[in-house]
Amino acid sequence: MVLLFLGDIVGEIGSRFVGSKLRSLKKFYGAEIAVVNGENSAAGNGITPHSAKYLFDHGADIITTGNHCYRRREIYDTLESKEYLLRPANFPEGNVGHGYCIYDMGSCRIAVINLMGTVYMEALDNPFAKADEILEHIDTPNIFVDFHAEASGEKKAMGFYLAGKVTAVLGTHTHVQTADEIILGGHTGYITDVGMCGPELSVLGIKSEIAIEKQRYHSPVKFIESEEQPFINGVVLEFDKNNGKCVKIERLIIR
Repeated sequence: MVLLFLGDIVGEIGSRFVGSKLRSLKKFYGAEIAVVNGENSAAGNGITPHSAKYLFDHGADIITTGNHCYRRREIYDTLESKEYLLRPANFPEGNVGHGYCIYDMGSCRIAVINLMGTVYMEALDNPFAKADEILEHIDTPNIFVDFHAEASGEKKAMGFYLAGKVTAVLGTHTHVQTADEIILGGHTGYITDVGMCGPELSVLGIKSEIAIEKQRYHSPVKFIESEEQPFINGVVLEFDKNNGKCVKIERLIIR
């Protein structure tokens, strides 16, 4: 069985490009399910009911998020009501939304867990302990983890920690695709960062001149989405649905 996972979708340009390609990508790779990180899919930042609906309508089966999941208050009701729109599971108890889901494919069931790192990020609950807690309640071997984290070391540690326990650990958040895809322990697909879907000639999706001004002068700026040509970063994972083993992980870049 094949799962397609796309990295952080940035703004309207990224959303439209993903929307125009996602169904054909699923068909080309024979992917039965597509998971996308949509935490930056709204114009300006965050995710809105409109941007979530757009991604679902254009082929996304499950949407994960990250540190911007609550940036737009209008998404709260949607996070609460939509089973397949996730937020990081290690946000403190009492927050709205779901940290993981079980997707019934008919021939098998697939679990997707959304976690967020804490190194150089918000002081959320421990993601390693939360992963252990969630795994106790999941009764399918086909488990995919979106680990939305800043530090590559924390992502690597999570990959080794969950090796043999889950089908794949897929890093998001830093928007730059890494070239370290591997199958850990003959079981768990891993990549430090899947990359982003949005304007390629940009600084993480933002106009480069604005990002340069911010970093060169440390002056207040308004981040504006780049209007350059978009690209898609993702991974295709082939796995054995009977035991949850990842047998192939392939990076993809679509320009």
